[in-house]
Formats: sequence, C-alpha cells, structure tokens
Amino acid sequence: MAFTTINPATGRRIRSHRHLGRSELESAVAGSAAASRRWRDLPPGRRSAALRAVAAVLKRRLPQLARLATREMGKPLAESRAEVEKCRLVCLYYARHGGAFLKDERPPGAGRGARVTFEPLGTILAIMPWNFPYWQAFRAAVPALMAGNTLLLKHAANVTGCAKAIEAVFAEAGLPRGVFRTLVIPTNWIGALLADPRVSAVTLTGSTAAGRIVAAQAGAAMKKGVFELGGSDPYLILADADIEKAAETCAASRLMNSGQSCICAKRFIVVRSVLGAFEDAFTARMVARMVGDPLDPESKVGPLAREDLRRKLHGQVRSSLRAGARLVVGGAPLPGPGFFYAPTVISDVRKGMPAYSEELFGPVASIIPVRDEEEAVRVANDSEFGLGAAVFTRSRRAAERVSGRLQAGCVFSNDFVRSDPALPFGGVKLSGHGRELGSFGIREFVNVKTLWMR
Repeated sequence: MAFTTINPATGRRIRSHRHLGRSELESAVAGSAAASRRWRDLPPGRRSAALRAVAAVLKRRLPQLARLATREMGKPLAESRAEVEKCRLVCLYYARHGGAFLKDERPPGAGRGARVTFEPLGTILAIMPWNFPYWQAFRAAVPALMAGNTLLLKHAANVTGCAKAIEAVFAEAGLPRGVFRTLVIPTNWIGALLADPRVSAVTLTGSTAAGRIVAAQAGAAMKKGVFELGGSDPYLILADADIEKAAETCAASRLMNSGQSCICAKRFIVVRSVLGAFEDAFTARMVARMVGDPLDPESKVGPLAREDLRRKLHGQVRSSLRAGARLVVGGAPLPGPGFFYAPTVISDVRKGMPAYSEELFGPVASIIPVRDEEEAVRVANDSEFGLGAAVFTRSRRAAERVSGRLQAGCVFSNDFVRSDPALPFGGVKLSGHGRELGSFGIREFVNVKTLWMR
C-alpha cells in the first residue's frame, strides 16, 4: 500500500510513498523506546545544543523545504518560507529557555527538603495535520524533545514528503537515531500504537472528530493527551473600531494559509452601526488579494489542499445561502486545474446556518450583524469552539472588558490571532484541551514529581 501526494494547484500526482510494514513499525517503536532511555539522561545543555543544530539545518534547507510544502499542500511560497523560519525560531527559543523551564522548584509553603522535578514521560506519539506541515510538527516535537522525550510523528498522508523531510532535518542535525521518527502508516494503525506500553502519551492537532476518536483510544489506555482541534474564531467589530485597520487585519487573517487554519478569522461579528462601512472595506480587501499559482510570488491565495475539502466548503456556502444568507462576493470554485476557491464574503448570517456554527476551512468569511457589544459577546460565545478570538475597538477599557468575557484560549485586540513560541497555545470547549508552547507546553509531557528528602 502507498500514499500518493497530489499538487493541489494542478491536480497532478507528485509521487507515491510506500507505508511501513508491521515489522518496520515494530522496529521504529522499539528504536524510539531505546533512544528514550539514552536521550532522557542527557543534560539539558546537550539537548539545547541539538536544537540549535536543528535550527541551523532549517536555515540551510529553507528554500527546498518551503518549495516542498507549497507543492504538497498549496500555500503561497512566501507563507511556506515564513513557516520554516518559525520552526527555526521555536528551536532557538527552547534551546535558550527550555533548561530553565525544567529546573527543580520548591513551591511556596512547601516543607523543608521538598521539591518538584520535571522528568520526561518517554515516547510521545504526535498526530499532525497537513495545513502547516512543518510548524504543527515542530510545535509539538521541539518542547517534547527538549524535555527529554522521544517522538514518533504520524503526519497527514497528503504531506508525506514534508513528513519525511522533517525526519531528515533532525538526522542531518545529528540527533541520535530514534529520537525523532516519521511513521508512514495508515490512520487505522493509530489505536494499536496508543495501546502499546512503549508509547507514553499523544498529541494531536486536527479536527474535533479526529480528536474524539484519538482521545477515546488514549483514555482507554490511560495515556496523557494534548488536543488542539477545530476553531471558528470570532472577530468582534465594535462601534468605535478603526474600520480601515479592522478590514485590513481581518482580511489578512481570513486568507492566511488560503483560509485553511484553525486560528484564521472566520466569524465577523459586526455592530450594525458600522456594518455597511466594514462590509465594503473588508470585501474590497478580500477581492484585492491575487489568487493563483502558489509558486508565483505575486499570489497571495493558493488552492485548497484537496478536492474533497473544496467540495465540503462549497456545500457549506450553498447551504447557508439557501437558508437566507446574502452573497456579497465569490461563492464558487474557480474554473481550471487545481482546487481553487474564490475569496468569498457572505453576510446576514444567522443561527442555524453552517456559516454561523460550522468551521469553514477555506477563503470564506461570514459576517454576522449584531445590535451592540452585549450581543456581540453572546454570539461570539454561541459556538462549540473556543480556540482564538479578536476584538476591534479604540477603547482599551472595552478591549479588556470584552476579552475577559470571551470563551477562548487566546484573545487579541486590534490584531489577528497567532501562536508565539513563548506563549501557551490551545483552546477550550470542542477546540481541545492542554497547551502547547511556552513553559506550559514543555511541561505537558513530563512527570511532575514531588520529592521530599529528610
């Protein structure tokens, strides 16, 4: 059996990748477990040096890695380059700060002779999606490796080339064999991996549906898990917002990664007094961004990653329009080769429509009119998701007030939601649980052990 990767800009085959056999998988898991026993005993300084070496390889290989990501999943080349650079920066961040995050602590009020240590769990299984083929994997792997764990990567099949390239980066950096391993395996083998006692925990970024399945499997095996799942991020445009700045920021966020990001802006909740001005300014910026070949430096929006994803998105748009939403612009697949979809704005969205309640994974924006700030907060929270959110207002007091009421893992004011190596990242409700990045992320996959010496 093999996985075939397809160029979403052309619809043409890139190459086929044979998946591992059962004996090869057994060898990979055994190798990771053996490497774990050695890797955990290295002093943090040695692991930091290894991450710096990985960062150096990423810098050297950036052009090739970026081009591969663009060919396999279709994001504009400039965004692919930025993604590889962000991976380099997360390596340097943990190389610099990871040792401090792992130092023993004596909590306030703890008895004399008591301390808390942070020890690695062992081998972590990372199940990652295609939309940020490098960043998602590095975001999970780097803190886990710095903590002394080893990692097995099960990546999305349509970015198998990127998955293999990640393993090659770690190997070229000189990390010991087995510390990081890519597993090219069918999805239905994951359950057996989670049941394997040599696998200590799991981290998954993906859909809520996938998260439910893997969380149940991990729970049955009593394995720790971190889950970063879907999102339908609300951006609240209050009556006193700077409309031009809000429109520019919101369009940039909605079309980031061609609209295929869990933290893209998706629901634009706009107070009616500025609805017309925002809709006009926002729509102008949505249609101004060039859609085309993602290898062309002029292109700002690429194709969707797969044809089935485009069909699903179009179905959500058509269903919302049939239910009474108003099409402002776009609303259809683009003709020609590849899986392109027109940047789309639909307005007068209300409860009961897919554009109100579902995650739209592509360049489609939903505008939801509301009376005032109070209704804006209520509509923003009227979602099963809770990953990110943003509020646009000229008032710092209003921004603080509204941010404190929004049900999300992170809230930005007058800016778009994004992750940062130094800050915890994750969601609430059906957007998952656990945190990645920062000090919180490195401590997700450690044994927080109490020691009391007399």
